[in-house]
Amino acid sequence: MPGYILTGAPGSGKTAILRHLEVDGHPVVEEAATDVISLHQALGLPEPWREPDFADRVLDLQRRRRRRAETHGAEIVFHDRSPVCTLALCRHLGLTPPSALLDEIEGMTTERTVFFVRNQGFVEATAARRISFEESIVFERVHELTYREAGFDLVDVPAGPLATRVATIKQTVDRLHAAKART
Repeated sequence: MPGYILTGAPGSGKTAILRHLEVDGHPVVEEAATDVISLHQALGLPEPWREPDFADRVLDLQRRRRRRAETHGAEIVFHDRSPVCTLALCRHLGLTPPSALLDEIEGMTTERTVFFVRNQGFVEATAARRISFEESIVFERVHELTYREAGFDLVDVPAGPLATRVATIKQTVDRLHAAKART
């Protein structure tokens, strides 16, 4: 299953890009951390990211969503974040990453190309996204460094109109598949 990861700072526009790709017919794997946060906030836990098992919960949901995506066969699948993002989040929050997370990252072999969606110059706060723009810039750097250290290939998706960002991603995917077909 050819897959590509979308990552970047909170509020950079990843979800809008993912929705566009989905409407265009591509299977997508939803981001997990926001859903884990939202569920636990609804259950009365205001800051679930401070819980010791937070990264484990995110990883578990990521794994289940990835398994469901495997039913798409050879189609190109776009992932909104990955376990590497969870590692970046652990680093950003000063949490010790669980060994299962590190094992999961070590075992990632198919999704090696990452579209790094750059910030748009602002962040809109939500119940799950409580980060200032300044903090998001720091978090963006942590994400980039974490992916590079893990050996992923980053493709920059600069700030700009949604259609331009989606076109950048599609053109890169087409180019990568054409290169692979030649080899």
